[in-house]
Amino acid sequence: MTLERLLSLVGPGALELDTAPAGPAVVVAGVAVLDVLDPEIRPRELVLAVGVGAGSAQAADVVRRAGAAGAAGVVFGPERPQGSARALRAVAGEAGTAVLFRTWHRWDELVVVLRAGLAAAGAVPSSAARGPVLGDLDGLADAVAALVGGSVTIEDTESRVLAYSSTEENVDEMRRLTILGRRVPPWRVAAMRDAGFFRALWTTDDVLHRRAQGENPERLVCAVRAGGEVLGSVWVAAVGGRPLAPNAAEALRAASREAAAHLLHQRTRGADSRLAEDAARALLEDRGSAEVLAERASLPAREPCAVLAVGAGPGPAEQTAPGDPSRLYGLLALHCAALGHRIVVVPAGGRALVLVSALDQEPGRAREQLSNLATSLTTRLSAAVGTPVRAGVGEVVPVLARAAESRRTAEQALKALTRAGDTRSVAWVEDVADTIGVLQVLDALRDLDLPRATSVARLAACDAEQGGNRLVESLRAYLDHFGDVSAAARSLSLHPNSLRYRLSRITALSGLDLASPDARLLAQLQLRLGDADKGPGRAP
Repeated sequence: MTLERLLSLVGPGALELDTAPAGPAVVVAGVAVLDVLDPEIRPRELVLAVGVGAGSAQAADVVRRAGAAGAAGVVFGPERPQGSARALRAVAGEAGTAVLFRTWHRWDELVVVLRAGLAAAGAVPSSAARGPVLGDLDGLADAVAALVGGSVTIEDTESRVLAYSSTEENVDEMRRLTILGRRVPPWRVAAMRDAGFFRALWTTDDVLHRRAQGENPERLVCAVRAGGEVLGSVWVAAVGGRPLAPNAAEALRAASREAAAHLLHQRTRGADSRLAEDAARALLEDRGSAEVLAERASLPAREPCAVLAVGAGPGPAEQTAPGDPSRLYGLLALHCAALGHRIVVVPAGGRALVLVSALDQEPGRAREQLSNLATSLTTRLSAAVGTPVRAGVGEVVPVLARAAESRRTAEQALKALTRAGDTRSVAWVEDVADTIGVLQVLDALRDLDLPRATSVARLAACDAEQGGNRLVESLRAYLDHFGDVSAAARSLSLHPNSLRYRLSRITALSGLDLASPDARLLAQLQLRLGDADKGPGRAP
């Protein structure tokens, strides 16, 4: 097992190779966590330097000792202080050992992934290179189906269908329901769990046989595991009333060993939704190499992309999720996939950021694609979650490396939509530019220490004494309607004369000079700042 093969198997989501002075063909025989109390390093091991900073003097010492012991390489955490990688590279060159950096996995996850990779590679026969391409689970399912003479599904440990064979003839109802729902029906999972079936499956290396019952044909199932970790299962069902091949159990047992490498590859590469989400989040936060992150997220790095900021509910962006935010995220991914878009959904504080890639190269058509997608999403999701869903559309950028720019404009547009109580469900920045400008002014003024005796402050104090906010609301309506007493009165459900009386009271109690442009401007700004502090429901 070479370092190159191990990295290829577990994928770029686990490790990044920084330098390999002896070449990537060095042999890896095991994975060990560095123990400061027992610092022995053994030959051909990949040493995980947990707790050793890459920029510390101890890091250089670990690399030297690893080289002297003939270790395959040393893995450090993801932090790389300025100049540390270059210094470690020089030490590694002298020691003749590889230096790698952990990326997204936690240390405990990395141990499992690497050891599972070693075990899976040892289980795969050399002829596997002539079989399905690593990660092609559908191809593997078809190959197994041809061997056993039945239909095949490959499932994860939660009974979700990862792949299935293309067998279509006379499939039974359970297989049909499982494939259509992309998972075993919940009632069936519960029944098997209660019967102790999964306990038996996950604790044996043997093939389990379920006899035919009524319309349900006979089935075989075998767990897929690597390095002691259960990765999923492979199921075989008879079709067309024909029995399975005589050697079906033996073929399934061999297939489960080969499936380990495929499932591990699928878990650690772009098909791993968490890895894709983490990579997309880094892109949206303008962190890391866009080329590397694009590969992890399975998105094209050099094609136009944009971001949609999506939130449900009437409040500001940070309060726009429905009761179950995960439902919104799942519906977003489902609808985008149904519409044929390559996207990654990134949860972000109750709202969702949808990174849409592979847009049309022509800017006008790309904007049209985004508008159509946003409109379709908000319409469908509003009906699904039972509350208005809004989307801020970010500007189209030419490459994935500039996705953070699109995110900023998308979030600005969504915030403006929700703050203003706008009736629209979709907006670009130019649609709500004035509202965005006001919000930015308010943000800049938020920490300003205004005099305590301003007109609005005095008016608010009078309202507080009377146990309400009637006068403040009346002033706000008057200013919002540009001094139009009739329109302001209608918005308050008052007679115009009643509002005129209140205005006279406002000027008498607060000293506000409604004829002064400065006084009106300051009053509006203070009212807006007060609304923003209270939260949703007010126009900025």
